[in-house]
Amino acid sequence: QLQLVESGGGLVQPGGSLRLSCAASGFTLYNYVIGWFRQAPGKEREGVSCISSIGGSTNYADSVKGRFTISRDNGKKMVYLQMNSLKPEDTAVYYCAAFFGVQAMCVMRPGEYDLWGQGTQVTVSS
Repeated sequence: QLQLVESGGGLVQPGGSLRLSCAASGFTLYNYVIGWFRQAPGKEREGVSCISSIGGSTNYADSVKGRFTISRDNGKKMVYLQMNSLKPEDTAVYYCAAFFGVQAMCVMRPGEYDLWGQGTQVTVSS
């Protein structure tokens, strides 16, 4: 059974940091494009970041550029999202997602991804 499991969410004060982790089980991450998405209450799911399967090319939403960093460790079957300088507007459920694709670029369109984790809550509040 192919599965993605997120962890690392929680409550953090504005300006703080969190590192989200996404563990893959039932498959290896090689040749999979990985994305992080988030959904706040009453809002549509939006792309946060993605990383390609070849070369590690990354993309970020404008709202998180310079603050968030995506990385992957194929050998450990792990993907990470380091989030710094967190703002209240970053509050959302964060999802890890993947699709099989041998490509040197990635996009943050939710419809491209066919494997999703259950999400982890991130709350930024004082």
